[in-house]
Amino acid sequence: MDWARMLAYVTGTVDQELLARNEYLAAENRIMKAQLKGRLKLSEAERGALGEIGHRLGRKALAEVASVARPDTILVWYRKLIARKFDGSKARSGPGRPRMRGRAADHSHGQREPGLGL
Repeated sequence: MDWARMLAYVTGTVDQELLARNEYLAAENRIMKAQLKGRLKLSEAERGALGEIGHRLGRKALAEVASVARPDTILVWYRKLIARKFDGSKARSGPGRPRMRGRAADHSHGQREPGLGL
């Protein structure tokens, strides 16, 4: 058996195993979702994770797979994740002038010392 044929066999076996795993997970998700009552509450981190994977899958594949939310909603979660990531909030400090350190900070509040007569 030449190496190309063996590689094709191994690749086909791996693909079949991945398809079987995906099929199992999809069936398990359907069963678990059927047992849930009401709306599923997701955290920001969970929405971000689903959005990131959904973006990699693409809208068409996401339409076939997604059951938690509509594909458009999941892609919005991804856009919000990216917007939060690059909004510059990590580089910003609090509003206003930066605080002073050291002895100058003790005398900079505009308060006059008692007994100066001013």
